[in-house]
Amino acid sequence: MEWSPLALDRVSDIARYIAKDNPGAAERWVNELFDSVERLADFPESGRVVPEAGVRRIREVIFGAYRVIYSVKDKVEILTVRRGSQLLDVSEIDDEQG
Repeated sequence: MEWSPLALDRVSDIARYIAKDNPGAAERWVNELFDSVERLADFPESGRVVPEAGVRRIREVIFGAYRVIYSVKDKVEILTVRRGSQLLDVSEIDDEQG
């Protein structure tokens, strides 16, 4: 499993935001996120196809209020993390979809 730089940046941004009010909660959130996503290594197709992408290999799992968007090819690549209420800008997931 591999995390894109964008996905890691998003996780850091979210954790910093949470940490403003509760640093312990931010650390727990990050640990639980990584633990939750780790299962994709064994069950890569367990997430649903991302509606905005319409490509079978671009999938997502929901973690709390966030969408974890990933690609399934030879390995699982975490592409981005977004608030669940936000539509996905498909330019964020350009993983050679062509």
